[in-house]
Amino acid sequence: MRIALIDVDGHNFPNLPLMKLSAWHKQNEDQVEWYDPLTAWLNPPDRVYMSKVFTFTPDYPHPVCAGEIIKGGTGYEYPSGGKSLPEEIEHIYPDYSLYPELCNDTAYGFLTRGCPRGCDFCIVKEKEGQKSRKVADLFEFWNGQKNIVLLDPNMFACKDWKNLSQQLIDSKAWIDFSQGCDIRIMTKEKAEYIKQMKIKQIHFAWDRYQDKDNIVPKFKMFQKLTGWNRGKMTVYVLCGFNTTLEQDLDRIYTLRDLGYAPYVMIYDKYKLKKRDQLKRMQRWVNSRYAFMACERFEDYTG
Repeated sequence: MRIALIDVDGHNFPNLPLMKLSAWHKQNEDQVEWYDPLTAWLNPPDRVYMSKVFTFTPDYPHPVCAGEIIKGGTGYEYPSGGKSLPEEIEHIYPDYSLYPELCNDTAYGFLTRGCPRGCDFCIVKEKEGQKSRKVADLFEFWNGQKNIVLLDPNMFACKDWKNLSQQLIDSKAWIDFSQGCDIRIMTKEKAEYIKQMKIKQIHFAWDRYQDKDNIVPKFKMFQKLTGWNRGKMTVYVLCGFNTTLEQDLDRIYTLRDLGYAPYVMIYDKYKLKKRDQLKRMQRWVNSRYAFMACERFEDYTG
């Protein structure tokens, strides 16, 4: 078969489902390539896979010519993401050759899926379930690469967190927890395991302003145990969901004072006007130069 792939969101981040589909088809001696709208109408592929992660991403703008077209991802079927990949494809080693620059000595994958929190602004509970569970061992998507980017929504809520953490420690690779780890369930024991890893970057999240009394002591404990600074520790700050600008700024100033790097995530950002206060505040915080140059948002003129 001739298989063609379309990463509808663009090629700014590796698309795991497409990499797994590519690996499976190549294993079965099928021809796999990126879809080319300029030539496909002359010689259509047998099948095209279209993957779209984000609902706000515009759909593919060109006609798609193929014997069969299969679409998937939360961008097409929100929030479930549509049908899951078959087990033999879900657990195959990804075809990193699809993204040679993004995957240069870097592995991407999930060790766990699901999250017990069930937050109203998050789709994980509908898509993956309201429980963190192990879905893979590290070797399933890592084979000695220098860097590992984890996509887990809440690994430390999984009962297997010790075993998975030890796998990461033993890899001796640089680890990037790219999603927001749950600081509310952080303990000294978990922090000690994390400290043994070669951490390139760890992301936490402070989404609910009302968690302040619980979260701040946890952030202090983690920073004290690791001795790390904002160069390794970033905190996603959800804004525009159920908080005021004053509450958003309070979280941002607090995180900066604690030695963390806040990173503003705006809920339904695409609905806001260009000069909206939240967008201005996001530009100030997420631009490290501006954030360090201006101590208060009131002083920022960008």
